[in-house]
Amino acid sequence: MYQGTKSVALLATFALMGTLLLACGSNSANSGNTESPAAEATKAPEATEQTADTTRSFTDWSKHEVEVPVTPQRVIFHGETTGDLLALGVKPIGVIQDMIKGTVFEQQLTGVEDVGFPLSVEKSLTLQPDLIIFSNSDEQQYEVISKVAPTVTFNSFATLEDRMRTLGDLLNKKQEAEDWLAEHAVKTVDMWKQIHDSGIKESETAAVFTMYPGNRLFIMAGTGLPQFLYEKGGLKPTPIIQDLIDKEQGFAEISSELLPEYAADRIFILNPVAPEAQQSTNELMKSDLWLKLPAVKNGQVYNFDLLKASSDALSREWLLEELPKALIKK
Repeated sequence: MYQGTKSVALLATFALMGTLLLACGSNSANSGNTESPAAEATKAPEATEQTADTTRSFTDWSKHEVEVPVTPQRVIFHGETTGDLLALGVKPIGVIQDMIKGTVFEQQLTGVEDVGFPLSVEKSLTLQPDLIIFSNSDEQQYEVISKVAPTVTFNSFATLEDRMRTLGDLLNKKQEAEDWLAEHAVKTVDMWKQIHDSGIKESETAAVFTMYPGNRLFIMAGTGLPQFLYEKGGLKPTPIIQDLIDKEQGFAEISSELLPEYAADRIFILNPVAPEAQQSTNELMKSDLWLKLPAVKNGQVYNFDLLKASSDALSREWLLEELPKALIKK
């Protein structure tokens, strides 16, 4: 699950610190050999003025004060909402390739380098980024990565509006972010009107489930598809799901025996990627417990691919088209 992705310690990157520190040390030594103190002093005002024109201070998710480029040109994005950047017209130079396979925007990232998971410091150095956006708040990881280039932590579990405005500020795309959000809001209202006009009531509830390898069942709450379903004018979470959202939980693992407690008027299944989890999903949907659920009996179960029905901006645009197709029976 993505929450696990964000919380796993990237201790392997520390093995590359020797390379990083060696590079930094080499740069310092070369600088000392090529410039006299007088020459350095002469150039200092010009360098300071240039820095002031091209960089600014930015406060990130973890409250670091980071000096970042005013308009970043070479961005590494280490997180799962890469579609947010693409919606703003920013194509990163490095991403986690495993997180874009099967997404609605995969083809837009052809040729983009894989920085791996954990993030490879060595690979990142070769890309010469001027900004790294790091979807994690782990300080040990941050300390390593921030030596490659200016690095800001980013909360990819925040609402779409918060994420787009944060990125708009960070990437010098404030107007683009506001324009995208305004257009998306209009389209979202129109979509829900279409759905409700078809006879689906606003008072109806929805629940989103997915399986993880090891026959582990999860109820989704404050991240991914539920963020979209539970928007103003959309469907409603059940009280037990609302409790998870109030606790700011992206999801929770539950036993299959608890399915009736979490089930809603309409059930959404996120098709997992791992074959083992796919098999577990098929077995669950053939079980007596599943077949007795009211939503199953009423034919109100909908399947979406986990990686397509995500919470990033481009996946949201895809869902605006696909959700009505699934819900409205022609």
